Amino acid sequence: MSASLHDVVAPRPATRRDGAFAGRIFDVVREDVDLGDAGTVLREYVDHPGAVAIVALDADDNVALVDQYRHPVRSVLWEIPAGLLDVEGEDAQLAAARELAEEADLRAGRWDVLVDFLTSPGGSNEALRVFLARDLTSVPEAERHVRTDEEAAMQVRWVPLDEVVAGVLDGSLHNPSTAVGALAAAAARAGGWDALRPADAPWPYRRGALPR
Repeated sequence: MSASLHDVVAPRPATRRDGAFAGRIFDVVREDVDLGDAGTVLREYVDHPGAVAIVALDADDNVALVDQYRHPVRSVLWEIPAGLLDVEGEDAQLAAARELAEEADLRAGRWDVLVDFLTSPGGSNEALRVFLARDLTSVPEAERHVRTDEEAAMQVRWVPLDEVVAGVLDGSLHNPSTAVGALAAAAARAGGWDALRPADAPWPYRRGALPR
């Protein structure tokens, strides 16, 4: 990639900040942002803890997908396993390993960073890291997590990576981490996996890393 083509962390000062809403998972904040010659503007956004997601790929290039009811869109979506980074300071790869075990009853012997993205940077600071997990084994039955709430009826389905990509492109699959993760995995595979980063690669957009 060209050295000049990269996003730049360049915060403008917030001259005032207050909370518009405090929720169980995320808050909504208001800030007066000093844009210099362009003046001061009011911005409201979701202050989100961030999340991790996992493309769990077996030796035959099948991806583990789980189905989960998502109430805001009134739909059951097929998704790659994922979870919130709601334990302050928790290592992202360890959080991903926990979510993979809890949602898909899987462990991985190899972890790489596949792709990082910002889910809605115009209205949220949510940052999401997608890991590639390989060398998979099953969690023993006696050690499996008991799923509750929307996860209680969760199913695991193994789907060829190419089929997941086709479902994203034809409009059948809509979950953003699934779409981004599947397309990134297909591109990385086509490049011989040379684009993968180590599991502890820097992540400047994780909440807490960005300056206020």
